[in-house]
Amino acid sequence: QVQLVESGGGLVQPGGSLRLSCAASGSIFELNAMGWYRHAPGKSRELVARITVGGSTDYADSVKGRFTISRDSAKNTVYLQMHSLISEDTAVYYCNLEDLRPPGGMDYWGKGTLVTVSS
Repeated sequence: QVQLVESGGGLVQPGGSLRLSCAASGSIFELNAMGWYRHAPGKSRELVARITVGGSTDYADSVKGRFTISRDSAKNTVYLQMHSLISEDTAVYYCNLEDLRPPGGMDYWGKGTLVTVSS
C-alpha cells in the first residue's frame, strides 16, 4: 500500500511564506512523479507544481516565480516552498504520487493540508 502524508499548512499573512512537506511510504515504484495540487471553493482542482525522479518540473502560471518544488527521492519526500503568498493561494493542498510506468498507472493522494492567506 502507498500512503502520502502532508504537513506544513496553516494561517499566514499576505506576502508571507510557508513550506509544505509530503512523505510517501509503502511500495514505491521507481518511475514516478510527485507533486502538489490544490482545491479552493468554487474552483476546480488544479496542478500547482510537479517534479519527476529526473528532476524535471512543471508549475502553474499563477505560482511560477513564487513557489519552488523539490524532492528527496531517497526519503520519498517532496516539498513546496511558497513565498509572496496572496489570498488566491488559499486552498487545501494535496500531495500526489503518479505512477509513470507504461502504459500508465495509478495516482495516489494524501488527505490534504489547509493553507489560509489572510490578514
